[in-house]
Amino acid sequence: MSDVKTVDARGLSCPQPVLLAQAAIKNMEKGAVRVLVDSETARDNVTRIAQKAGWSAEAQEQPGGVIQITLTR
Repeated sequence: MSDVKTVDARGLSCPQPVLLAQAAIKNMEKGAVRVLVDSETARDNVTRIAQKAGWSAEAQEQPGGVIQITLTR
């Protein structure tokens, strides 16, 4: 994953993290996007929308309450 886009959606309430993630993957045929969120609801919603668009999603808890979601295709 040499060229990973990062979307920082910390502090934003839904649907903003989902909309930012969708915008990041919209025109990408393949690649990786790292989405940073700070709530379980945002994690679940970003993961769900990415998977519906054909992307795999892996969420990892980070220090400070940050959840990093890595979307790949």
